[in-house]
Amino acid sequence: MSDDASGRYRVGETALLAVVKEAEPVVEPWRRRFDPAALAGVPAHVTVLVPFLDADRVDAGVIDELRGLFGGHGSFAVRFDRCRRFPGVLYLAPTPDQAFRALTEAVVARWPEVPPYGGQFAEIVPHLTVAHGLQAQALDEAEAALTAQLPITAHVASVGLFVSDGDRWHRRAEFALLGG
Repeated sequence: MSDDASGRYRVGETALLAVVKEAEPVVEPWRRRFDPAALAGVPAHVTVLVPFLDADRVDAGVIDELRGLFGGHGSFAVRFDRCRRFPGVLYLAPTPDQAFRALTEAVVARWPEVPPYGGQFAEIVPHLTVAHGLQAQALDEAEAALTAQLPITAHVASVGLFVSDGDRWHRRAEFALLGG
């Protein structure tokens, strides 16, 4: 989500996020310490797509399309019962994760010009980031503390559209998962 090592965000960048409010009490202390996105106003979430279209391209027509696209997917229950890692990143793995994959795949099918994470990674791996950019010892500490508080169960009923002003992220719209 940041455009360089400074941790600053690109003005007008957008993200589609499935907010996981049930995880916030457990992950918030770690995210505030070790995830700059938390300090920039991003709640605990599983990313559906980042970056999405630039904010100046997100007009009423795009909002309506997103509402219809997400409205065609049903809400779902998810459980976070284990920590996992990418290099330098600690995250909670959702089980099952297929509903998150399906949301991402649906958005990318409609807007293929915006691949997940700008096309950096070949595989979609749904995850809730807790910490990144740390040495293994710090990740080990966070993982031990978090594991003792798992599992977290959640109900995902919507996807939010967030927009960056360069320093903070703001929720611009919310799209219900209605099933259908």
